[in-house]
Amino acid sequence: MSVIRQDDFIASVEDALQYISYYHPVDFIKAVHEAYLREESQAAKDAMAQILINSRMCALGKRPICQDTGIVTVFLKIGMNVQWDADMSVADMVNEGVRRAYLNPDNVLRASILADPAGARSNTKDNTPAVIHMEVVEGDTVDVQVAAKGGGSENKSKLVMLNPSDSIVDWVVKTLPTMGAGWCPPGMLGIGIGGTAEKAAVLAKESLMDPIDIHELRETGPQNRVEELRLEIMDAVNNLGIGAQGLGGLTTVVDVKIKDFPTHAASLPIAMIPNCAATRHAHFVLDGTGSALQTPPDLDDWPEISWEIGDDVRRVNLDTVTRDEIATWQPGETVLLSGKMLTGRDAAHKKIKELIESGEGLPEGVDLKDRFIYYVGPVDPVRDEVVGPAGPTTATRMDKFTDFVLEHTGLMGMIGKAERGPVGLESIRKHKAVYLMAVGGAAYLVSKAIVASRTVAFPELGMEAIYEFEVKDMPVTVAVDVTGESVHKTGPAFWKARIEEQVIKVS
Repeated sequence: MSVIRQDDFIASVEDALQYISYYHPVDFIKAVHEAYLREESQAAKDAMAQILINSRMCALGKRPICQDTGIVTVFLKIGMNVQWDADMSVADMVNEGVRRAYLNPDNVLRASILADPAGARSNTKDNTPAVIHMEVVEGDTVDVQVAAKGGGSENKSKLVMLNPSDSIVDWVVKTLPTMGAGWCPPGMLGIGIGGTAEKAAVLAKESLMDPIDIHELRETGPQNRVEELRLEIMDAVNNLGIGAQGLGGLTTVVDVKIKDFPTHAASLPIAMIPNCAATRHAHFVLDGTGSALQTPPDLDDWPEISWEIGDDVRRVNLDTVTRDEIATWQPGETVLLSGKMLTGRDAAHKKIKELIESGEGLPEGVDLKDRFIYYVGPVDPVRDEVVGPAGPTTATRMDKFTDFVLEHTGLMGMIGKAERGPVGLESIRKHKAVYLMAVGGAAYLVSKAIVASRTVAFPELGMEAIYEFEVKDMPVTVAVDVTGESVHKTGPAFWKARIEEQVIKVS
């Protein structure tokens, strides 16, 4: 029998969440580096370079890998012989650990959790509550797995009830391209098979806690149908040519994890949940001897990557850029931005639309005419920072507002993560605007290009307020030009065809 003290449990949860905010799992870094070395698409290679550089910077600076520091998921396996020296419930102890981790003044993490999700959507201010899965098992320890899952990847989760005779591989290959790149590939796919609908989803999420070992499986060969599926799905997905950040390339996923469970004879539940380039999870075991703190990794395991800016890169002054200039920008072109831009996410776009429709007009300082807006919700700054990690959020969420905003404000350009949907593309073409893409999963690196920041409107929205950033050489890619052509369509199509040609030649 072991006695688990309340303070030890809370401290261990807090430590794990702080740790995963700035340390990637070493297995993930090695897998991305291997993909980087193999990659033939320059756009995808550049994106992975930024992800790897950002990861090392975060490990050294102990600041978040991504501005979206995630919704916390915890898997607990509590031994039947465990006793608790505690006056809080297990769930309350988990949430106290989350609260302390996210409010840690040395490394403030972004509070992204909203209560009353179908109503007021008010921020809980401390990222609680966590999503907790508890199981009572044999033994006298408490086994804990924690993860922090970003909304961009969580929103791409898929669930289907297939017929027992249907092909799982075919469903994945058909479904993955519909997910776009908002989940920030390269990453992992977690797949749950069997049980019931909700069981499949939990299995998929839990599978993402496992280490990357697909390369070992290739060497030893599959021993059962689940292992065969892992290899089949990984090869089929990478053959789609989606690539890093959806720009087209050889590697979309670095591993496929699968957990299964017995199911009804008439059913084949399948859940698929992607993990993004900000893969964050940790594991610890409490046995009554004290708190279980994470051991820092060896930074020599991080590759020394340099991202060179070529002479042909276009440098743009946001304070003087004109519509004639943006009309010359080409999809896939790298641009370095300097000057001032405004920021705004879902909540800010909603308020902008409401204020214009009401006739009240926009607040002072929110003049969008011939300006650029950056879809971002930054982490609060610490120490001498101008702003905390400030990577882009998924742009498609703003598509429903894009035509209205372009029509009524004269906005010239937008900066975000991943592709634009059909509605967004048509609005960009119609108004001859432009959309630029920053790399998801490189938030700390991006923040270093921000030299000044101030809140200009809606401070009550917290991280969703409108800020004005002044940037210096912020790297972005022209994702959609003024004609509506999207690199997220042309890039994957090119690389899918090229991969198919290579397969044919090899065979």
